[in-house]
Amino acid sequence: SAQSGGATPAAGDAAGWPSRPITLIVPFPAGGGNDAMARIVADKLSGALGQQVIVDNRGGGGGNIGTRAVARAAPDGYTLLLGHTGTISVNPSLFATAGYDPRKDFAPIGLMATMPVVLLAHPSFPGKTVADVIAAAKAAPGKISIGTSAVGTGGYMTAELFKASAGIEATLVPYKGTGPMMNDLVGGHVPIAFGILAPALGNIEAKTLRVIAVMSRERFPLLPDVPTADESGLPGFESVLHYGLLAPAGTPAPIVSKINAALQALVKTEDVAKRIRAEGGAPLTSTPSEYAADIDREEKKWGDLVRRLGLKGD
Repeated sequence: SAQSGGATPAAGDAAGWPSRPITLIVPFPAGGGNDAMARIVADKLSGALGQQVIVDNRGGGGGNIGTRAVARAAPDGYTLLLGHTGTISVNPSLFATAGYDPRKDFAPIGLMATMPVVLLAHPSFPGKTVADVIAAAKAAPGKISIGTSAVGTGGYMTAELFKASAGIEATLVPYKGTGPMMNDLVGGHVPIAFGILAPALGNIEAKTLRVIAVMSRERFPLLPDVPTADESGLPGFESVLHYGLLAPAGTPAPIVSKINAALQALVKTEDVAKRIRAEGGAPLTSTPSEYAADIDREEKKWGDLVRRLGLKGD
């Protein structure tokens, strides 16, 4: 629609945009996966758009504070959000006070990366496949401990979805962060864990950890020999984290299109693809409407699980 409330000059086109630096808000502290993804694109986007794209880390509230700030920002193309499945598709149901609607408060720009959740094991764990894990859990209900990152994060939600889909009872052990979880897994204090790949890559190469399966629909380029959950014991199972860029709702469509074109082009370069893979992800591009459909689908999937289990964020 051409209605932008009249607040934006030249709402009908992107001719004069951008005429000053653009802020890309990351709703997490520096140093994590979200931050890494933002820095990979910010740098290249600056060159493509001819204005500096500045990464602004606004952590807090499980990602809600920074996300809410973008929902309330002026829809003029100068404030963007690094979106992630956790903040866009899990938090609105998990936190009563999230304070944003993922469908109404944003103009999706496009996807940039996908990161599968993986099922990791200490080398001493006897099970080799997802089917083995399910069988072991059914043989001793509630006895197997599964490590995850904090309640509501991708690893935690994947573990809950896994339990529900497989019809098993297991004890989830949520850690404050990925670091402590990895330490306990490598130390053998928990036998298996769900997590993202990047923090585990060194241990996987050193054979101090083993990957039982990836939770993506297809095998993952970085781990071509590792089966998917779908092909190794849990048909149809999928859990991936998607990263993308969003703007506040009402941002003029020509500006959204201009950023989308630049984003698609840069994500397709070998340099950016290599940097995304180093973070344990794979490049993934989309149109704005494809990203909107992805947000809708993922929010339904995770929101339903949150409500079914009665999960509550802090």
